[in-house]
Amino acid sequence: MTDSPASVRLDVWLWRARFFKTRALAAKACESGHIRLERFGQIHRVEKAAAAVKPGDRLIFALGARLIDVEICAAGERRGPAPEAQTLYISRITSI
Repeated sequence: MTDSPASVRLDVWLWRARFFKTRALAAKACESGHIRLERFGQIHRVEKAAAAVKPGDRLIFALGARLIDVEICAAGERRGPAPEAQTLYISRITSI
């Protein structure tokens, strides 16, 4: 078995983690500028779907009426079932 890659595109990770049903929807969310990426204590607005994310990064974004705050634990290798997707992150989901 191969190890997960060190980094992966943000739209691919959001799709693999099952936050979005399609990669196109994940890419649209990335390009809208509403996703924040925290790395090494600095928060940046993500404006490109191709932005690289890796374990240890933190993502903050709104999804419906929820504010999603997750820390990436793994890049993942595929879009698997929900229990597998939940191992890719530590969640801090709150209502807004």
